[in-house]
Amino acid sequence: MKKMLSLLLALVCLCLPLMAAAEEPITIDNIRSLVVGVDDPVEVKPGLTRPIINFDNAATTPALRPVVDEVNAKLLTYGSIGRGFSAKSNISTEIYEKTRDKVLHFTGASPDKYTVFYVNNTTDGLNKLASALITSKEDTVLCTRMEHHANDLSWRERCNVIYAEIARDGRIDYDEIEKKLKENKVKLVAVTAASNVTGYVTDVHRVAKLAHRYGAQIVVDGAQIVAHRAFSMKGATPEEDIDFFVFSAHKMYSPFGGGAVVGLTEELDKHMPAFYGGGMIKIVADNWVTWASAPKLYEAGSPNYPGVVGLGKAIEILEQVGFDAISAHEQALIRRLMDGLKKMDNIVIYGDSENISDRVGVVTFNFNDANSLLVAQRIANQGGATRRGAFCAHPYVWRLMNIPDDQLEWYVECTDGKTPGMIRVSFGIYNTEAEVDEFLGMVAEAVRSVRAKEDWDDLYEDFSESY
Repeated sequence: MKKMLSLLLALVCLCLPLMAAAEEPITIDNIRSLVVGVDDPVEVKPGLTRPIINFDNAATTPALRPVVDEVNAKLLTYGSIGRGFSAKSNISTEIYEKTRDKVLHFTGASPDKYTVFYVNNTTDGLNKLASALITSKEDTVLCTRMEHHANDLSWRERCNVIYAEIARDGRIDYDEIEKKLKENKVKLVAVTAASNVTGYVTDVHRVAKLAHRYGAQIVVDGAQIVAHRAFSMKGATPEEDIDFFVFSAHKMYSPFGGGAVVGLTEELDKHMPAFYGGGMIKIVADNWVTWASAPKLYEAGSPNYPGVVGLGKAIEILEQVGFDAISAHEQALIRRLMDGLKKMDNIVIYGDSENISDRVGVVTFNFNDANSLLVAQRIANQGGATRRGAFCAHPYVWRLMNIPDDQLEWYVECTDGKTPGMIRVSFGIYNTEAEVDEFLGMVAEAVRSVRAKEDWDDLYEDFSESY
């Protein structure tokens, strides 16, 4: 008996540190230890294996270990959602439905006013909204020239779209938005909450107030804001409230796909999305159908349960870390990177590089005398991850690069090297100032080798004319 008690005591003593570690709050200072694969070596080129400096987080973020663990744990009791008759089905359905409440809380949305429906990603959500809210080719949607293609083409292909031009520094021009609203009968204003090119944050509540003043509603693309800044559907006054908000889970450290639309319940119930299947109906007869109400109306087919579980856990972690801490950390990284880039010859940094308080962690740049594709390739060969191109926001990028519309046809059939573009750095909450310093060394070496035409072989003629 004494041996048994001694063994139990030893096990308790062994477990206490583990329990304490498990209960340690997640902060901006320890979040890196929870990122899957962040310090694992990868072969970046023959002869060089090392951990990646991942500065491509605007495209997609790596997974957080607690998110992966949560999904794996919930898969042990995974059953069909909504209509299964089993204990596992009941458990899964409850988690699936309760995550809607997490999303509502995360976005400051009242359950009395708003509904949450799940989507595959932001693009999917915007297209589902467009398919429902646009009821005529004659409807007019006001976009800005800052928009990602998902918040442009989804409307452009369905109705009449007009555009508010950007300001000279690349920011949203609110006077231009109001001018367009005055001059046109606009049904919807579609605007990004944060640019994936410059990181500029839009005052969407100001836009909402303008839209509502002129009888329009507002749709906000939230893909680039949810992992960086706190967001609320609620404005300072009811006129500033947001009508529809769309975002992706894979931008906020959940790797399982998925995302959500938060929208006005009354408005969603009036419309019909152009996606059909099981789960969105009440009864189907031979010649008629009775449709379900939102959110089921917008969720045809089997749901992405792992994606919903991951989304819910990612929300919990981001709220625990705190958006004030995330924003302050990003601002320090942006300033450190920009200060380092400004010391380099022939550098072009897009957007305002002095007043950065309204920028999330995105910096885009070029060199006047070095092809951006080659520079990005050489950074990758050293172990740095960026993105190069026009980032699915072509009209915005062309304006920032001063490329007129009538010159763009020349590039349609070009190779990537001759197509204009920028290099984009986008930070995650786990990136460090030490990584910024090492990355700046990579950039300097990459530009030096491109200027020296090292290892170009017969590629030089293809790349030399475009920067």
